Amino acid sequence: MRRTRIRGAARRSARVRARLAAILVLAVTAPAFLPGAAEAGPAHTTATERWTAQTVAPGVTVRTGVIQHPGTRHSWTVTVQAPTSSRWSTNDPDAPVTWAEVSTRTWADDTARKLTRAGFQPRVESVQWPYYADTPHGLMGYRVRVGRFATQEQARTAASAVTAAGFRTTPSWTGYDIQEPADLENVHVAVIDPKTFDGSIEATHDGNVAQRETTSAVARKLNSLVGVNGGFFVMSPGDGVPGTMSGIGAYQGELESMAAGSRSALLIEDGGHSIRIADLTSTATARAGKAAYPIQGINRVPGTVRDCGRPGSTPSELPWQDVTCRLADDMVRFTDAFQADLPAGPGTQVVLDASGRVLSAGARGGRVPEGGHVLQGVGRAADWLTAHAEPYRRIKVSEVVRTAGGGRVALDGDDSIVSAAPTLVKDGRIDIDAAAEGVVDPEYTSFGYAWANVRQPRTMAGIDRRGRLILATVDGRLKNGSEGFTLYEAAAFMRSLGAVQAMNLDGGGSTAMAVNGTVVNHPSDAAGERAVGDTVQVLPAAD
Repeated sequence: MRRTRIRGAARRSARVRARLAAILVLAVTAPAFLPGAAEAGPAHTTATERWTAQTVAPGVTVRTGVIQHPGTRHSWTVTVQAPTSSRWSTNDPDAPVTWAEVSTRTWADDTARKLTRAGFQPRVESVQWPYYADTPHGLMGYRVRVGRFATQEQARTAASAVTAAGFRTTPSWTGYDIQEPADLENVHVAVIDPKTFDGSIEATHDGNVAQRETTSAVARKLNSLVGVNGGFFVMSPGDGVPGTMSGIGAYQGELESMAAGSRSALLIEDGGHSIRIADLTSTATARAGKAAYPIQGINRVPGTVRDCGRPGSTPSELPWQDVTCRLADDMVRFTDAFQADLPAGPGTQVVLDASGRVLSAGARGGRVPEGGHVLQGVGRAADWLTAHAEPYRRIKVSEVVRTAGGGRVALDGDDSIVSAAPTLVKDGRIDIDAAAEGVVDPEYTSFGYAWANVRQPRTMAGIDRRGRLILATVDGRLKNGSEGFTLYEAAAFMRSLGAVQAMNLDGGGSTAMAVNGTVVNHPSDAAGERAVGDTVQVLPAAD
């Protein structure tokens, strides 16, 4: 059973007394950190930044910033959408039509002519590729828009009229576009120096990988100094077990989910005294005597692979963000951190004790025994288990985590891993491998367009030259007026903070930072702070 550590409330009051509540109000006028306009070319703007800083504990500082671009004026507009296809539905005649904001010049000109004949005054805008390391540069395509409006409601009314004329539309806020700088960005930055901080840092799933919990609730339970949301996780039962991670995750030295291809991960080693960012892969194998079978998942529904990226998964063995792939022949291991009913359905299940000895074999379902684990198989994996799961026989499971360079990552009880995508900064340079990590698709520009190329709330992690961990959030979707970052802006911002390595964590409605157990940013979900999969927590030294 994984431990859930609860620290006393006395520590919190001691921290409050020791806090240096210095207010550093910096009214700075300086070059912006390469805002959206810079993505299409080296256009520099001037930003006004105001910061306050708070020392939460020796070696832990939290800065709150407001970044504004004076003179920037945005509006609501009506965007006309183009029919498009996606890589996984191209050959399916029954697949529903998908829609895109950006398409070809031919489509844009034809649509503009039709809109003009219908009595509207359209405008055609070019859209450039952001400076990703592995996608084309230059022109991405064109979009068509109608009108500029002061309010979203006015844009919705106009969109209804355009829709009635036979077009597919959506109201859009031009402040989310990459072509112009944002009006306002509210950011929070925590810097943790392992050389002076006497506590620890860990990724945690709060003891149960089959549940979701808010970042602040986990922070309060652990008496955390600072906490942020972690990696990508399953939200819908159709994509697996809600709360389970869709990329590699390890907590207290135990691998609790497998990698979705080779994607960026934050490795927190030796309780946070050593931190690095690397692309990680994972493999696992079940062995019964001389017979072996690959394990493709840990703590997920057999045959269902969120974000793809596993050998044999269809329609892609490569990572694809927010796509659920399938595996016909699939073996999955469940640890005792999976504290929910096991998935039922066709296939075979084998229950093992801590030593790997077979306790039972049969239909899928039930619970993982404390201290034991379970193997479930479908397809040929089920046949292998049936053939080798003899009573009292041992089935050994081995797991290997490697960096992209082939180096093996050895995990012990003070190590943890949280994973998302993509890499933002590498060796001190902006280096976003957006296509390789599956968040955009150069051949189908609609895939990941809003996710990556439009301003969104984001959570980021980085490491500076001094080995300090940087955890940062930006609010978005106009929460408290903030518009968010594109992926490129997130990379530029982390580099401006001194990060020599940086990565994107889960964002959108998941973005949250808690300081002393209280959320300090403005999460974008209408219901408030979202319950997430795992989190990264900065913990005080034990009493």
